[in-house]
Amino acid sequence: MHETPDDLLDASAAAAGPHLRSIISEDRRVDAVALCQRLQGMCLLVLATATADGRPLVGPVDGYFLHGTFFFSSGRNSVRMRHLAVRPAVSATYLPAEEFAVTVHGRAELFDVLDPAHGELREAMLDFYLPKQGPAFETWLEHENPLGGRIAPEKLFTFRMGQ
Repeated sequence: MHETPDDLLDASAAAAGPHLRSIISEDRRVDAVALCQRLQGMCLLVLATATADGRPLVGPVDGYFLHGTFFFSSGRNSVRMRHLAVRPAVSATYLPAEEFAVTVHGRAELFDVLDPAHGELREAMLDFYLPKQGPAFETWLEHENPLGGRIAPEKLFTFRMGQ
């Protein structure tokens, strides 16, 4: 259900520079199976976009790892979604602690969260927030009508320290 191709992880590691490879050695990489097991539910991401003049802009978003890629959402009029609509290059990092990290670089594909054709993100959001906030979350979601984003990964790096 939540798979990531090991070949993307392998290709990303092989293309990394010597400094990154010295930090994310083979024994510190996370394989696809372990990654999917670890990234269940909502994963708070730090998402980076770029302004029209090339300045970086980062901020947190609720991320969901579905079928080997990160998904997120934000308000239709948010600065980050306006950036991504014209400049879809994006990077995001999930860093819950210094012992584990996932970084993805790619392109954002935007879509309507409420569109039934993209129901998986909406369902993941409801699965996570309904138990915490009750039906008010679904009401808010329908009213907010957010845009969703899928990060089509070009590079995906994993790191773990210890087991």
